[in-house]
Amino acid sequence: MEILERIKYVLSEEAKAIASINVDQAFEDAVKLIVNCPSKIITTGIGKAGHIAHKFSATLSSTGTPSVFLHAAEAAHGDLGIVSSSDILIAFSTSGKSREVVEILELSRHLGVTHIIGVTSHPDSELREHSELVLDMGIHKEACPLDLAPTTSIAVMLAISDSIAMAVMEEKGFTRDQYGLRHHGGYLGRKARTDNEPK
Repeated sequence: MEILERIKYVLSEEAKAIASINVDQAFEDAVKLIVNCPSKIITTGIGKAGHIAHKFSATLSSTGTPSVFLHAAEAAHGDLGIVSSSDILIAFSTSGKSREVVEILELSRHLGVTHIIGVTSHPDSELREHSELVLDMGIHKEACPLDLAPTTSIAVMLAISDSIAMAVMEEKGFTRDQYGLRHHGGYLGRKARTDNEPK
């Protein structure tokens, strides 16, 4: 396959996968749960899914919902101490079988966490067994020519996390002023404040 054809193929496959996401009641329930969280949102994952979990946490925090990313490997070395019973834990794993992630869910239950949301694909995912709500990614062939490197699946995971974060932001009535207060530096901070200045 020619280079440009390969690039177009990957973009097309990822776009089709995102468009095929089955947005069911679990998505709305997840948004409501996050909006009403009395504490913070903890996200976790490992590998490429961990990067998406980290980005989701950053997006939530910047749009009015306190959140922190818990590295699935570091959790076993004391970082699990950040978890409190009033938190909501959101775990990202395409397979839902990553040992480090499943361990976090089990141990978080012992620490009193009652609300766990899973973002996963595989029907036989262990993550589903530990989750109160599951945001189902669907099953997608990777756009990688080896069908190995996370590509399509990660695009779907990112799109799901963005859609949840934006829905939460709107449900909370988060404003441009509030956005500006959380971005005291950089282009976006200046844009948020400048657009609100009297003409």
